[in-house]
Amino acid sequence: MSLVQPHGVSRALQPLLVPEPDRAERLARAAALPRVPMTSRETSDLIMLGIGAFTPLSGFMGEDDWRGSCGQMQLADGTFWPLPITLSAGAEVAGGLKEGTEVALADGETGELMATLLVQERYRIDRQYECSEVYRTVDPAHPGVAKVLEQGEYNLAGPVEVLSEGTFPQQYPGLYLSPAQTRELFQRLGWSTVAAFQTRNPMHRAHEYLAKVAVEVCDGVLIHQLLGRLKAGDIPAEVRVRAIDSLVAGYFVPGTCVQAGYPMEMRYAGPREALLHAVFRQNYGCSHLIVGRDHAGVGSYYGPFDAQAIFKEIPEQALQLRPMFFDLTFYCRGCDGMASSRTCPHDPSQRLLISGTDLRQMLSRGDLVPEHFSRPEVLEILKEYYLGLSQDSGMAGSARSPVQSTQTLDQRRT
Repeated sequence: MSLVQPHGVSRALQPLLVPEPDRAERLARAAALPRVPMTSRETSDLIMLGIGAFTPLSGFMGEDDWRGSCGQMQLADGTFWPLPITLSAGAEVAGGLKEGTEVALADGETGELMATLLVQERYRIDRQYECSEVYRTVDPAHPGVAKVLEQGEYNLAGPVEVLSEGTFPQQYPGLYLSPAQTRELFQRLGWSTVAAFQTRNPMHRAHEYLAKVAVEVCDGVLIHQLLGRLKAGDIPAEVRVRAIDSLVAGYFVPGTCVQAGYPMEMRYAGPREALLHAVFRQNYGCSHLIVGRDHAGVGSYYGPFDAQAIFKEIPEQALQLRPMFFDLTFYCRGCDGMASSRTCPHDPSQRLLISGTDLRQMLSRGDLVPEHFSRPEVLEILKEYYLGLSQDSGMAGSARSPVQSTQTLDQRRT
């Protein structure tokens, strides 16, 4: 059996990253072009386009694709696509650009030239429409909605040629992998069915349980963690890498698990983001996606299982990848083991459940975390991190010196 095919009609990966030998010449030419700055979200989306994770997109969306992805979850040509991938610009930038103009796209924070774009469209953004359709709210307190409301008045659309992957290859060697690389790795391991486990947090016993159930069904599991920017208070990727490395090394059978990372920035769009996770995991070669409680959600904007329900609303042929639904999981004292709401008959008082806020407070104070909630190796790494934050409360976690994982890709194949 072979791996699941990439998304789209062509069933082939479409990376937009210019081959390295040609980049110096392209960068020199780009330096002379009009420059359009990108937000951090747009920069991360550009890199996803570059590595082929957003196959079959050829660039940032035009108005028909934008409106279709917001309202009907499909592109103008009928291809399933659940969330807009767009590039915004203020009137002062967009007003000077005509159709057919080539521009350079730069990281708005570092100034690095990242790509060129051939402007095919320039259209006004309906922010309220996008937020209400995609996020199901226009509340500016929602972090994804806030990003949309901060955008410029226009979207610029057209094909891109990507010239840089930013710092990801150097910052996360052996962890940051493209869809072509994960597919090649799965084939070397002899896998044809692969379950993706999405995470932006360290893995505790409940997450470990989900991944191991997936291993019982598939050839292997891809622990696929987000490397892009998160909201304030989330644990930095460098810390998560160490914690997950320790879990995989001590508690997974060799040859059943791969850890990798991807460069996208979270939108916290709940159900819609779960569908986007499915689209690009199919491009990475995954046949299944683990969808648990409150997948990609934030606060109380979405119901705990809305991300599962939305998969039942899309056409059967929209995706080759299939979701794996899981209920709330926990350690149950009555069962004397890991269980879920579907398998545990005992009173909820027997279940070990700790909120993320409670766990952060316990770790920062050095309190003992109840047995069976998390593996001791994981807790030691997290405790070290939170104690460091308490000792230097003026420094945000994302600004701390990265704690690089020393494991290589070969070591992560366990």
